[in-house]
Amino acid sequence: MKTWLKRTLIGAFGATVLLGGMAACAHREHHRWHAMSDADVAQLSERVVDKFSSKLDLDAAQKAKLTALAGVVRDQRKKFVDGGDPRAQWAGFVSGATFDRAGARAWIDGKTGAMQGATAPVVEAFGEFYDSLRPAQQAQLREMMARGRRGWHG
Repeated sequence: MKTWLKRTLIGAFGATVLLGGMAACAHREHHRWHAMSDADVAQLSERVVDKFSSKLDLDAAQKAKLTALAGVVRDQRKKFVDGGDPRAQWAGFVSGATFDRAGARAWIDGKTGAMQGATAPVVEAFGEFYDSLRPAQQAQLREMMARGRRGWHG
């Protein structure tokens, strides 16, 4: 086979694989940034609380503190994600002939401020929950955290 034909076929195959991979990732990213409704977030929060309650064998008081923590996290998440789709924001920054640096900085500063304001209530709520756990439950939680994401499912 001629060299130019091999290169053309390899290039076409490579481009097909690359574009297919990008399309698959773009589809996946679209769902990641999909805004969840308040009802969806509340339902997810309830499922997480139930799952942790059963895995850590929480009593009623501990479950109440975990529910309070979930509520604080949910409230802080709402403050952080308000303002629309990040992709749309960034698309606006690159819509002109030059990158809107001031707009991007202002957007990032707003998100950073939202995160800084969120730390104290979240830390306090987590501390209340963690301190209410028995030593065996604390050890189990540390073990789950050490295993990473797969630790929550096992």
